[in-house]
Amino acid sequence: MVMKVATPRKASIAEVMQRVYGNFGSGSDHNRGRNRHQPKYFLDEMDNDFEEGEGTMELAQIGAERTKTVLILMSDTGGGHRASAEAIRDAFKIEYGDDYRIIVKDVWKEYTGWPLNDMERQYKFMVKHVQLWKVAFHTTCPKWIHSSYLAAIAAYYAKEVEAGLMEYKPNIIISVHPMMQHIPLWVLKWQGLQKKVVFVTVITDLNSCHPTWFHPGVDRCYCPSKELAKRAAMDGLEESQIQVFGLPIRPSFARAVFTKEELREELEMDPDLPAVLLMGGGEGMGPVKKTALALGESLYDKELGKPIGQLVIICGRNEVLRSTLQSADWNIPVKVRGFETKMERWMGACDCIITKAGPGTIAEALIRGLPIILNDYIPGQEKGNVPYVVDNGAGVFTRSPKETARMVAEWFTTNTDGLKRMSENAMKLAQPEAVFDIVKDIHQLSQERGPLANMPYVLTSSFTSLV
Repeated sequence: MVMKVATPRKASIAEVMQRVYGNFGSGSDHNRGRNRHQPKYFLDEMDNDFEEGEGTMELAQIGAERTKTVLILMSDTGGGHRASAEAIRDAFKIEYGDDYRIIVKDVWKEYTGWPLNDMERQYKFMVKHVQLWKVAFHTTCPKWIHSSYLAAIAAYYAKEVEAGLMEYKPNIIISVHPMMQHIPLWVLKWQGLQKKVVFVTVITDLNSCHPTWFHPGVDRCYCPSKELAKRAAMDGLEESQIQVFGLPIRPSFARAVFTKEELREELEMDPDLPAVLLMGGGEGMGPVKKTALALGESLYDKELGKPIGQLVIICGRNEVLRSTLQSADWNIPVKVRGFETKMERWMGACDCIITKAGPGTIAEALIRGLPIILNDYIPGQEKGNVPYVVDNGAGVFTRSPKETARMVAEWFTTNTDGLKRMSENAMKLAQPEAVFDIVKDIHQLSQERGPLANMPYVLTSSFTSLV
């Protein structure tokens, strides 16, 4: 049998907005009245309730299917979304082994057309022309603007998004990107799958973010800070939907076992000299070159004729920067690296860090107890990270390479007490178990769905036939 469906492109924006937002704000009971204390193996204890009824065999077969599928929606618009997705994936594997099948996907890139499938290139272009990004960020903050924009995109690409979701038939959907709540939730709603599929948002910004992160239709919104939890409540999320655990960081940071001495030996660093880590994000952005050269001068004592510190530079994917710094003449020990996947080792071997205000790097540095010198930030989502670090005494902010180099030299010589104090403050601010807390809470949400959530993944009512 061949089923014909109407194209979603015929829906008006007004109809789309009514369907997307019309029923999420009121009359929804998907977050109310849940028993937060149900046992871990809820299905096992429910088996006896169905012994005498019809369909016992079918329910038993459903309950026997233990492996659940988790679909994590992300986009490479900045390195933090993929890093958080992979951290959640790894934590699921550590905590629950084969109980969950984890799939990390950019559904937009793989299933839709422009502009959704081109977000990565657009984002990189705008952050290189930072004022353009600033305008785009702030002009789309009002709800009526981004709601209209998202509704228009939903009307045009809902069929494609539906196809992407149906290919994986997830039991749990985790969004780690602000653009990946609205359309998937709309698809689930019109398929009647909201009670089957757990949908959660994990915010990957730290202390300020775009309001598209907040959607009242989610089962849970994981906020990395109290400030964002307040924003979520102001944007209409209920208290039961909001959890504050911290930013999900790779388990290798939370449960590292190597000492600084062991790491320096492994990485062939000087075992005695204090070390500063200089980063420019995954793309090697910011004043990395100027700061590195300034540090090369400030960390060399001309009177004694020897270095007072050593430098590690992470250039990311910026091969031009890497080549330039590798060919420079240095009077101090210097390690110049490209894109690194094991940052926990380099951070663990160093004593402080210089970086732009990216949320993931800040959270990782806090876990390692590294005092932070913030030298730049992306307007909008990263601006709030500066006071988060500075006001809590875990670092300072300056855009001047010379001032940065001067402070590091002081920390390594005459102001070691200040360096130690900031390190202690950083440790107090760290939340190393956040990713495990998030995963455990998602697991609990899944268990609370009961046996009906394990019924076969049947397309109850195609979204595309309704628009």
